[in-house]
Formats: sequence, structure tokens, C-alpha cells
Amino acid sequence: MRRIPSFPGLRAFEAAARLGSFARASEELHLTPSAVSHQIRALERTLERALFRRANRQVMLTVDGERLLAGVSDAFDIIERACTGLSPPPPSTLSVHCTPSFAAKWLSPRLPSFVERHPGLGIRLSTNADPIDLSRHDEIDVLIAYGRPPHGPGLAVESLGREEIAALCTPEIDRGLGQIEPSTVGRFTRLESSFSPVRWPDWFAVNGLPLPQTPGGAAFDRGSLVISAAVQGLGVALESLRFAQAEIDAGQLVRLGNGRVRSLYRDLHFICYRDGDGDLEKIWAFRRWLLEAERESRAQAGADAGLMATSDAPTVAPARRRRPPPPPAA
Repeated sequence: MRRIPSFPGLRAFEAAARLGSFARASEELHLTPSAVSHQIRALERTLERALFRRANRQVMLTVDGERLLAGVSDAFDIIERACTGLSPPPPSTLSVHCTPSFAAKWLSPRLPSFVERHPGLGIRLSTNADPIDLSRHDEIDVLIAYGRPPHGPGLAVESLGREEIAALCTPEIDRGLGQIEPSTVGRFTRLESSFSPVRWPDWFAVNGLPLPQTPGGAAFDRGSLVISAAVQGLGVALESLRFAQAEIDAGQLVRLGNGRVRSLYRDLHFICYRDGDGDLEKIWAFRRWLLEAERESRAQAGADAGLMATSDAPTVAPARRRRPPPPPAA
């Protein structure tokens, strides 16, 4: 027969000694401070020696208390490891980071379909407009980069697909401007995102129009704000249809010139993850869903594949295809 003192007493002693406080031990164990104190006193009576020195609401271990803590801590560590090996795994979490506009205008409206397809996978979404280095952020699983594709050893990068960047405005502004030609290009207020690599000089160049010498309009630090300003009639936005498709579908925005001017086409969003993590089921599942969702968006928007092919920007080579992990055993 094992001669082991009361386990609740040992547990209360270990928590109080580790945390240096009966009050903190009571919070961790969800007991009252009085209950913790009673359990420790009962343990001291069983062992017939003091384990703590109590003075002015402070407690300090005695020499015997330090000896007991060393042994009990090792024993609790062994018990914890044994139980962890038999416990069900914690819910898996996928951490995704992207720009605020991509999160608000594209990802969030579609994310419920991914959650429904993968109910056991938690999503933690963070946003920031500043570039992120995955090698320095272990807490991020997948980065959806914007602008230029990041580079670095051990990094897998894949374009989310070519997107159209068009001059967009309200139907009223479009009707008021009439035909777009060299003599009228200075008549509209130009709105743009300060983070976008596609700027108004690019649009004027691709359409063979002179760049107006008049100052442009407002610049915003997010594409979603540019779209909102255009909807409010503040000017003409030069922005990706990936952010503006909902407003176009609703008739709030139209392409400037009613299709008689050219748009630009670029790869602006990139799926990035550590090359060594590419075979993880959660990353593979999210990557596959992301690309499927983008294809569905293009089909719903009626994207013109012929125009896509005439872009003047190179396409980033897709990441090396990985073999999907085998399904879990039944």
C-alpha cells in the first residue's frame, strides 16, 4: 500500500509554493484562500513539520518545504506528461495575416465557407498594411502579401491570380465626363491608394493619354477607403476589382468610359508560407480553398480570360505543387 499524503493537499502545496502566494494558488485551483490554507495545514500535520513560514500575509518555504517542492514538482511534471499523451489533441488553429482591405473586402465575406468545410479548424485572422517577414513571425501560418511578392530562403510564394485594376466611378460621374480623350482627362478628380504599386501614371500610359498637370485628388492608405470615397462621389478610383466587385455588382460603381478605356492587370496578392510547412493539412486545405474561392469569384464576375492574358506584367511562378497529405485513418 502506498503511503502518500492527501493529493489535494499536495496539489495545494505545489501551487502555493510555485506561485509564492496562497491567494494565487486559490485562483489557479478555483478554491477559496481559506480552503487552500486548510489543505496545506492538514498536509503539515500529516508530515509533522512546517512547510511554510507565515508572517505579515507573506509565505516562504521552509527547508523541508523546499525539499518537498523539488520532489513534488518532478512528480507532477511526470503525471502531466503521461496525461497529455492520452488526452485528445487541442483544436488546431490556423493563423492568417493579410492587409485590412483584403480582409474586409474579399476574405471575410468568403471565410464562412471555409469554416463550414473545416469545422475543427480555428481561424485567427490578423491584419496590417506593413510588410511581414514570416521568418520572424512564427505565430503566423499563412501570409497573404500585397504588392510585390516577398522573397527569402525557405519561403513558398504563389500568386492568388491576376486581377483587374480599373478606373472606377459612380454612374453619374461617368455620364458627366462623357468621352475620355486627351482634352478631357484633367476634368476628373483622381483617387488612389498610397500603398498600391499601380498608380495613375500607369493608367494614363496604357491608355495613350497625357498625364494631367493638375494635382490629383486624395490618397488613402487602404484600398477599401478608396472604394468608399468613389462610391461617395469624391472622384475616380484606380483600384482592383477584387476590392470593388460588390460595388460594381450593386451598380454603385462603373468602369470609367463605359469600357472604352483600358484597365491594367497585375498579380498583386500572394499566398506565402514556410516551405517546410507546406505539407501541413491545415495550410494545404486553406491554400486549396483560397484558390478555389478566387476561381469562383472570377467566374461570377464574368472575368474576360482574353484580356487577362494580355497583361504587361509577368506572372509569378506558382509554388511547387505538393502532394496532399493522406486522409486520416478511419
